[in-house]
Amino acid sequence: MRRLSDSEGEDTAPESRPPLRDCQGAHWKNAMGFWLLGLCNNFSYVVMLSAAHDILRHQRAPGNHSLVDPDPLPTPHSNSSRFDCNSVSTAAVLLADILPTLVIKLLAPLGLHLLPYSPRVLVSGGCAAGSFILVAFSHSVVTSLCGVVLASISSGLGEVTFLSLTAFYPRAVISWWSSGTGGAGLLGALLYLGLTQAGLSPQHTLLSMLGIPALLLASYFFLLTFPEPQDPGGSEEAERAARQPLMSSEAPEESKPDASPSLSLQERWTVFKGLLCYIIPLVLVYFAEYFINQGLFELLFFRNTSLSHAQQYRWYQMLYQAGVFVSRSSLRCCHIHFTWALALLQCLNLAFLLADVVLNFLPSIYFVFLIILYEGFLGGAAYVNTFHNIALETSDRHREFAMAAACVSDTLGISLSGLVVLPLHNFLCQLS
Repeated sequence: MRRLSDSEGEDTAPESRPPLRDCQGAHWKNAMGFWLLGLCNNFSYVVMLSAAHDILRHQRAPGNHSLVDPDPLPTPHSNSSRFDCNSVSTAAVLLADILPTLVIKLLAPLGLHLLPYSPRVLVSGGCAAGSFILVAFSHSVVTSLCGVVLASISSGLGEVTFLSLTAFYPRAVISWWSSGTGGAGLLGALLYLGLTQAGLSPQHTLLSMLGIPALLLASYFFLLTFPEPQDPGGSEEAERAARQPLMSSEAPEESKPDASPSLSLQERWTVFKGLLCYIIPLVLVYFAEYFINQGLFELLFFRNTSLSHAQQYRWYQMLYQAGVFVSRSSLRCCHIHFTWALALLQCLNLAFLLADVVLNFLPSIYFVFLIILYEGFLGGAAYVNTFHNIALETSDRHREFAMAAACVSDTLGISLSGLVVLPLHNFLCQLS
């Protein structure tokens, strides 16, 4: 193992320069490692949102032993509503899927660095597996929501851990991580849609995904090339250094990007204030995005189509995630510095679709499909460009903390949208 440089052009003494083939091998191992970590980390979170409609319909299908059949006969909650509403908004699943993540991300910059990376990754993988099992064998909505909470803990702990870890690798791994998280959205939503459309029950669909947490652990422990101290005392010491809490005063100074001590509270506050120009736009993007996804998707119901209500919801989730995947993988092609523009466009999306829910002026579901795809493009672009800009504009000394602090942005926006959407759902479902 060797320490990876943050700049490609850094000079190295001839006698210590590793062979080019080794450099390329390490580069691609780390690139693939972070892509798989992004994929596996967000997978359970995405699947739970894709299954939200099925989870809530459980209470409307007495006698079920595991969620519901893939395409139940429509049984509207209220005959007076044109929306075919569940009695509880899918935002309830969203809040169960995001509030534990928010708590983790708010507390992470204060003390999570004291815990080594390996235990964090093990907890994350275990919670992901537990979420699939608990929801699959659930007999009630409450139990299912407990499984969703486990998925949230897994995703939140994993995101803050792996984004912090990127500070010890070349900046290019941020693009690979972001692409992997986008891939999780697309693959998770597509698999859930495809398997349930093919006739597999939601229970067996969830159980078939238990290999994902195992892949996360394998990617972290066996695929990544961990950074090595500048003057390593052997492979065991190098690996031990890489596994230490990387912002802790106990960690070897050589294992840190800039050999810096832990940051003081005053220094952290100064760094955080400098991040607000990126945090606020990302909060707005995700507020509008998940207001649409968990507040309006269920209400954008078209009766003049062969797709059932549950199928329409799954298609919305899949198309959104497809847009996210494409844009999160586009950093090498397009770099956007002014993320405020993305926030404005996403809010316009929200206003347009909310107007359609109230006024019902779109004639076909295919118009909604296009808008949702575009919505995913904006959300994915905001995410990857925000973290790329932060990586470029923060010093090595501050980068690990900056990444951990900024990753609260999307979670805060999603949480706020869930709190607003719950009462709005009840109001709209009472409309004739």
